[in-house]
Amino acid sequence: MVAGLEIQREELAGRLTLRLTGTLDGRTAKTLRSSLEELGAREVVVDFTHLKEFRDSAVAVLTHGMEERKVQFRGLAGHHERMFRYFGLSTGTIASQRAYYTPEEVLA
Repeated sequence: MVAGLEIQREELAGRLTLRLTGTLDGRTAKTLRSSLEELGAREVVVDFTHLKEFRDSAVAVLTHGMEERKVQFRGLAGHHERMFRYFGLSTGTIASQRAYYTPEEVLA
């Protein structure tokens, strides 16, 4: 755990998910990017659903060098989905038009 961000690794049926909780900003995004780099070419799902705060500065850090990686993002708000696209990175998800999630979606 980095101050402000916790990255939980969860593996189900051969699929690795990194579940993020806390605050994702430029500093903590560097730690997340390092974790992704350590996984090499492995397919990974990054789950943003449980973040308390997701600052725009994190998007710039995360997109650097990510074009060739097999990473899928889950739980992004429409704003952050667009931010990743602005930096040229497809998130592999379809953004919801809602700016909130139902309790069922958060618990899934």
